[in-house]
Formats: sequence, structure tokens, C-alpha cells
Amino acid sequence: MATATFRCYGSLNDFISPKRRHVPFTHTVGGRVSVKDVIESLGIPHPEVGLLLINSQSAAFSQVLREGDYVSVYPAFAELDVSAVSLVQPAPLTAVRFVLDVHLGTLASHLRLMGFDTLYRNDYADEELARISHNERRILLTRDRGLLMRSLVDYGYFVRYTNPPRQLIEVLHRFTLVDSLRPFTRCLACNGALTPVDKAAVQEQLPPNVLTYRHQFWRCRQCSRVYWEGTHHERMLRFVDDVRQRLSR
Repeated sequence: MATATFRCYGSLNDFISPKRRHVPFTHTVGGRVSVKDVIESLGIPHPEVGLLLINSQSAAFSQVLREGDYVSVYPAFAELDVSAVSLVQPAPLTAVRFVLDVHLGTLASHLRLMGFDTLYRNDYADEELARISHNERRILLTRDRGLLMRSLVDYGYFVRYTNPPRQLIEVLHRFTLVDSLRPFTRCLACNGALTPVDKAAVQEQLPPNVLTYRHQFWRCRQCSRVYWEGTHHERMLRFVDDVRQRLSR
């Protein structure tokens, strides 16, 4: 048995008991165990960790803890690049894409509305979510800490809020996506890309009043669903404008 001292910083304190937040605390480690296993036993999913220091030296998740080690655990930083010193961060993503668990359906729709490639199904099993996140290098968004702790998951985030509009703002801030919004470019139903299409090509899919009064249309490349600027579009425009205003505060 060995005893190590831990200090968690920033948002990682969300995952640990109140008496251990923002202060060093001692923790007994049983046997030969990796620092990753200990951190997750404390309740912190490994994808939430951006930098790990053991005795002031950058360490990997696989490092085995020894008696008297001092472990500093930092969150994944949104605007500070620590990749040059961090041994726990995966390779930077070339594109931000998401996959969401079954409890975040409304957030998935909001992310698609804002133009982000977002996979979602209400019957995804945890094993499938972890596999998709790993194989397709997608950020797994969830409110299930156990899901984020699966070894396959490299990129993930525990969504703190329960209200979907606030969840959207939270995710956009966390991944610095304020300047990446591309509203109305993805299908809300299937996530496919939307492309402009002539009225003549989709007229058989349109209600009579839409055929008469609307002249601009977009079709999903994946499921062929047709979109136009109706009253639903006006409501979504107000939602997008509200999100932009909240992000600028």
C-alpha cells in the first residue's frame, strides 16, 4: 500500500467530493496501479484530463504511482495548447465532429442546426458509442461518467448542464467553436449535408402552399429531405440569433 497526494484543478473538481476540491488531499493506493486507474477511481474520466504532473514532471496515464508521489491533475484546456508537454492528450483533431449518447437528443439537434457534424441515435449502446468515437475520431458527449471512462474513448466531454440550450452554449465554449458556426447546413433528421436545389427538382415533395409561395429550397444529400424558409425557419433563426448573442457576452 502506498499513499500519494493529489491536487485537482479547474473543472476536474466537478467530479470529486466537496472536501477534496481545490486543495491537496492524500489517497491510499493499493498495489501496483497506474495513475489513470487511480484518477478514474476518484471519479474523473480520463478524456477530461489535459495535463498530468507527477512530482512536477509531465507523466503518462500508464505511470505507476509510488509512495509519496505528488500528482497534479489539470483539465483539458480550451484555449491553451499544452500538447508540447502533455503526455496524456491525444493527437489534436483536424476537424471537430461529435457523437452523442442516447440522453442528448435535443443537444444533437441543436449542434446540427449550428452546422456541426453530429451523430446521434436513440438506440446506440455504450460499446457502439465508444467504438464510433475511437474509430471516427469523434468527440463523445455524454452525462455518463462511466461511458467516458471506457478505454477506447480518446476524445470526450462530460456535459454539465441538463438544459439543452445551455448545453449547447457550454459545448460551443468548451471547444472554442464560436467562430465555426454554419447554421442551416446540416439535416436535422440525419446529419447529412444540405445543398441548394431547384424547385422543379423537388416540387413533388412540396405541399401546395409551399410550392406557390416559396422559391428557395435545400435538399439533404443523405436522406433527400427538403427544407425551405417557412415559419419553422423563422423560429430557428431567432434561436440562432439568441445563441450568437449569448456567446458574445
